[in-house]
Amino acid sequence: MSTPARLHGVIAEFTNPTDLLRAIEEARAAGYQRMDAYTPYPVEEVSEALGHHGSALPGIVLVGGILGAISGFALQYWTSAIDYPLNVGGRPYNSLVSFIPVVFECTILFAALSAVLGMLALNGLPMPHHPIFNAPRFALASSDRFFLCIEATDPRFDADEVRRFLERQAPRAVSEVDA
Repeated sequence: MSTPARLHGVIAEFTNPTDLLRAIEEARAAGYQRMDAYTPYPVEEVSEALGHHGSALPGIVLVGGILGAISGFALQYWTSAIDYPLNVGGRPYNSLVSFIPVVFECTILFAALSAVLGMLALNGLPMPHHPIFNAPRFALASSDRFFLCIEATDPRFDADEVRRFLERQAPRAVSEVDA
């Protein structure tokens, strides 16, 4: 398999989403796994065809919320019962009812922060420049063209073979994308 040292992948340009979807299905059938599609507007079938089904983000948010609740409770228990115990109005040091607002707010805070940080990490951000912007004619992805890029990190990637495969899909153009 020949992969030039500075190659991100091979990209094909299509004029409509139907041709793009057909090309994605053909690429999946040919055994390509690492590919991405770029469209000027959301096409739900594209993400399904690419195999983007689930996300780890809900689990990250759940863990963040649980850690927030535990942290909020631990902070209040430490300050009220261990570090500075005060008997206020005869209430117990570990008054769970009075802890509820802070525990709730810490849960929300930690869940929101874990959602933002998890989203950034899962999306590989911040990324000041993506190699796909080096592709010729890629600026048309924001107006009326559809692109399929088979990445060089794919186990079956061979630049010449991928180029021939994509040319058989009848695109408008096929080109290599430098990293």
